[in-house]
Amino acid sequence: RMRTLAWLGITSLCLGAAWAVPAKEERRKAEKPKADLALYENLDLDNYDLTLDNYGEILDLSNYEELYDYGDLGPKIEVGTLAPRPKDPATLPNLGATADTPKLPPPTITGPVHLAPPWAASAPPALPSCRLCLCIGTSVYCDDANLEHIPPLPPETTYLYARFNRIGTIRASDFTGLEKLKRIDLTSNFISWADVDAFRLLPSLQELILPENRLTALPELPRSIVRLDARLNRIPSTGLQPEAFRELKQLQFLHLSDNQLDYIPVPLPESLRSLHLQNNNIQTIHEDTFCDSQDHSQIRRALEDIRLDGNPINLSLFPNAYFCLPRLPTGRFF
Repeated sequence: RMRTLAWLGITSLCLGAAWAVPAKEERRKAEKPKADLALYENLDLDNYDLTLDNYGEILDLSNYEELYDYGDLGPKIEVGTLAPRPKDPATLPNLGATADTPKLPPPTITGPVHLAPPWAASAPPALPSCRLCLCIGTSVYCDDANLEHIPPLPPETTYLYARFNRIGTIRASDFTGLEKLKRIDLTSNFISWADVDAFRLLPSLQELILPENRLTALPELPRSIVRLDARLNRIPSTGLQPEAFRELKQLQFLHLSDNQLDYIPVPLPESLRSLHLQNNNIQTIHEDTFCDSQDHSQIRRALEDIRLDGNPINLSLFPNAYFCLPRLPTGRFF
């Protein structure tokens, strides 16, 4: 009987354990959704509206690179594992044996191709000005190029800028054939001499800019000149041609300040608008310097900018010299 009771006890324990396991599993399944829902009870999802304005506030990516390092995931490439290309063409594989490649005819040009400016065909192939300088269209820029003379220029050159160089002389051959040249700017060079015909044969020249040089004489000018700027040189009155400006009917701006002139270069053309002669050695003015002393009805409206300041002259001593001018010259009147 004791043995029978023992077996009954063991059997009851096994059945109790078998029923207990499903009960626990059922309780876990019932409690798990409650626990998962409890994790989201404290989340505020009302303001979770992702826009461009609050993107940085909702998603903090400041430490993104620190948290995720993908450097080790990239494929590793060994340098030097590829076979070198064979130098002998005979050792290369014959690709033509595997497929027949049709031969294409050579390309044909249906029209002219302009790879250079129009003057390039007649210009020397190694034009020094376009090696040392910058050629853009018909303008040549040679500023601060350490030049000692004017380089050969393209025949179509219209504007030349060769400032801040070491050019010492201007030869008559420097501008030969440049019939379209309108402006020459040689500011701040070492020019001490220019041939008398260096500029006279240029039919289109309008602006000649020569300040900050060492000129002691001014060459002849073409009749097309509109602006002459030779400030800060060493030109005395004897360095000007007699009546140098009489025939320049288009001259409007004549700037010869900071030179060594003893008198105003007369006669001045009627076209002149601006005359700058300050800081010279001018001591006197003739009655006919600006006006015709015989025609008191004359009015010279164009010439309204005359600067004589910095000269040893008292302008108040020559009142009859200004009656035709719209404005008095700038200078000392006492």
